[in-house]
Amino acid sequence: MFLDLARIRTPHEHYEQIYQPDALASDESFRVAAPVSLALDIRKDKQTFHLTGRVQTTLELPCSRCLEPFTRPVDAAFDLRYQPQTANTGADEREIAEDDLSTAFYENEEIDLGQMMREQFLLPMKPLCSEECRGLCPVCGTNLNRGACDCRRGWDDPRFDALRELRTKN
Repeated sequence: MFLDLARIRTPHEHYEQIYQPDALASDESFRVAAPVSLALDIRKDKQTFHLTGRVQTTLELPCSRCLEPFTRPVDAAFDLRYQPQTANTGADEREIAEDDLSTAFYENEEIDLGQMMREQFLLPMKPLCSEECRGLCPVCGTNLNRGACDCRRGWDDPRFDALRELRTKN
């Protein structure tokens, strides 16, 4: 899934494509569960390409608290600037500017649209099946959304045993 930049001849072009779920490589962080709709406007300024658009699909993700899979619709807007890899000198140390966060680099006159879409899918970083998710018991691993366990939640630091003995003697 590459956008061939050599084929972009005008300063502004529109691109729309629907990809089947198996066209995007899934990994342990998500699985594409529905067709992916990608629509973007491409603005060309010499060797810099400005892509604005939207990607829509449904993902299956593991919850960050309980690890149970759940589906989440994705409707992510993006505004990215691509420059040739040769412009990425990385020579000087400097503070990251806001503009740097939306700048990426391309090689061989093509932009990897698959990578760009995966980046949009991975936001937010900690997906939750619901805001009320209680997660897993840290002792026995029971899913606390399904039931309770009898584990003791508190932990006594053994380094404070001597202080506890002093307190109980007085």
